[in-house]
Amino acid sequence: MAVDNSTFETINPSAFTTFTFPNPSPSAAASLLRVAVLDSPLQPSADPPRVAAMLVPKHRHSDWIFSTLPGHLQLLFSSPAFSRLILVGDSSPHSPPIYRRPLQDDDEELGVSLQPLFLALSPKSCFKHGIPEVPILRYQDNLISSVVLEICDGPFVGEMVVEDVEIDCGGEASKREFRRRLRFKRMPNLVQTEVRIVPKIGFGLDCVGIGQVEFRLDDSVLVHSYLVPMVASLSLAAPYIEGRIQSGVRPKALCLGVGGGALLGFLRTQLGFQVEGVEADEELLRVSRQYFGLEDGEHINVHVGDAFEVLDKLADACQVEDGRDLGSGDDVDTKFDVIMVDLDSSDARDGLIAPPLEFVRKHVLLSARSILSDHGILAVNVIPPNTSFYKTLIHTFEDVFNELYEIDVGNGENFILVAVASPLMPPSDRENCFLNRLGKVISGAYLNSLRKI
Repeated sequence: MAVDNSTFETINPSAFTTFTFPNPSPSAAASLLRVAVLDSPLQPSADPPRVAAMLVPKHRHSDWIFSTLPGHLQLLFSSPAFSRLILVGDSSPHSPPIYRRPLQDDDEELGVSLQPLFLALSPKSCFKHGIPEVPILRYQDNLISSVVLEICDGPFVGEMVVEDVEIDCGGEASKREFRRRLRFKRMPNLVQTEVRIVPKIGFGLDCVGIGQVEFRLDDSVLVHSYLVPMVASLSLAAPYIEGRIQSGVRPKALCLGVGGGALLGFLRTQLGFQVEGVEADEELLRVSRQYFGLEDGEHINVHVGDAFEVLDKLADACQVEDGRDLGSGDDVDTKFDVIMVDLDSSDARDGLIAPPLEFVRKHVLLSARSILSDHGILAVNVIPPNTSFYKTLIHTFEDVFNELYEIDVGNGENFILVAVASPLMPPSDRENCFLNRLGKVISGAYLNSLRKI
């Protein structure tokens, strides 16, 4: 496409332009590069504004992280010091069927060759004090190899991709793991669901790779960074849950947001819960059943519907002490020992936000409290876009709940906010079998990291 020279002379918030450009590398004669230029939706934080460039990792140019506006936007948000990001990669619409990370990085020469282009794409104000420096940012993650299993489209979440990946877990040189992941096109930089997979036949991990053998799910462990601390929040209600179990009652959990269903399955198989799940997107549930082992049936029921509407229905039913049909034909007892909320904003322009702004409303939290058992807890996955959001969230919770606790997941992104409806039950002198079981299936570090707010 032809590009007007004046297009890039100023920073235009949220402006996004793509075009092709001849590859200046001698080894890539006649090939074209895809160039994408995005201006931050935020006002420049520096005067003059700063510009950065990024070269798309080899063979990953069709990954939504690098080929879509939402992916580009998240890359820009991850480098808030810059007001414009120039992304350069292969213009081919397709990547190899199986991605394998190259052993060598040969992009340095290309970056040098593209410096004149980067300067030409910089706004005039950047030259206020002479020729500006346009740093080349490096995209680094732990991906070793990957293969796409399916791309499909859900009525609520939009396009989604299921992929098997091999990752480098760090630490020991040979520490490799295989995972199955679910990502949404509207926010491709965020892994929505991640579970461990292992070879179906007993090969050692060092002897196999993606695309070489068939894999099966390993649901005995949670690998998604925030799910383990989310489950660790149950330790606050351990005396109450133990009492329920000792009286012959299976503890009950309500999960708002199902995703791939890893949390639901873990609560049932590892901790013995009766689980009710709510998910708005029926196609997402089909994917979860086919690829992530989600099973409806004994002790797990999944309902298709809006989480906020379900909360209102359950709260209304709780007032008349009656079960309520959530739309699937099943009556649901309306009191729960734990409610776990894993919902995020559907708009990538807001950045990563969890829970969505609609959840941070007093009437929503009152509905949640009304369906909790007397000593139940509400655990919420929180990704605050800023400290103001988190402070507002905490203040709103304090108006409704008796006590608040938090767990810092430690990834620089997630917190688990835990709200208690009533004063905690004191621990019993008797052995707490539920707490012992909890300590065996999740990291003890998170059990000890609960902090009262």
